[in-house]
Amino acid sequence: MEKITVEEVQKVADLARLEFDEQETQEFTDQLARILEYIDKLNELDTTDVPPTSHVLRIKNDPDLKQGVVKPDEVKPSYPREVILKTAPSAREGYFEVLKVIE
Repeated sequence: MEKITVEEVQKVADLARLEFDEQETQEFTDQLARILEYIDKLNELDTTDVPPTSHVLRIKNDPDLKQGVVKPDEVKPSYPREVILKTAPSAREGYFEVLKVIE
């Protein structure tokens, strides 16, 4: 894999609307380069016989337990929509209205 450049880090920072000085940009470039090198090393591992997983640990909900690893969804009373929307700087058609953040 090619090494990440300062220009690429600056472009990503611009897209994320982050501002870094020269020193910070260089530090992030160096850090990202080390992370990407490590990922390259991980990609060299033979994972042919390793089954895919969704969690790092082999945990799952046990039906015999009253509460599993992940709690079931539970509907609880909340404030009426009108009360919540009164706190919004801008609302339209029953929803919060926010500025566009993606160009």
